[in-house]
Amino acid sequence: MFHITDEAIDDPVKRYDAIVSLIDAVTSGERDLIANLANAASVLFHMLPDVNWAGFYLLRDSELVLGPFHGKPACVRIAMGRGVCGTSAEQKQTLVVPNVHEFPGHIACDAASASEIVIPMIVADRLIGVLDIDSPVAGRFSDVDRLHLESIVELLMSRCR
Repeated sequence: MFHITDEAIDDPVKRYDAIVSLIDAVTSGERDLIANLANAASVLFHMLPDVNWAGFYLLRDSELVLGPFHGKPACVRIAMGRGVCGTSAEQKQTLVVPNVHEFPGHIACDAASASEIVIPMIVADRLIGVLDIDSPVAGRFSDVDRLHLESIVELLMSRCR
């Protein structure tokens, strides 16, 4: 059994250390992409403060298709280059959007979302999908989030190769 801590961890780096440790534990020895993404989405949703959606979109036939997530029901398909997820996927780079209402073509799956971070999942220069995390708090995501979430994506991709 795995334990998601409910104690307050005020230091963002210490919080991410705990998150990485738990994701490492729940994915250790498992090679199935969907199983690992499902557990990672759960850990991120439950351990990151001020998050209302955490999950993955997977590249299928030139579009992103909803994968494992936690939060309200979401858009099922996103075209490459559309919204924050499609733009991040097309550019193969992380996007941190402090105010989604100012992002051209933003796709509002949850009207409560105010900020978003999207990290592309890449293996051998091939896009697999994206990690998408939304927050009801404007400006929620920082460079600390970006760096740690990128390393979490790398860990997940190394487990599923």
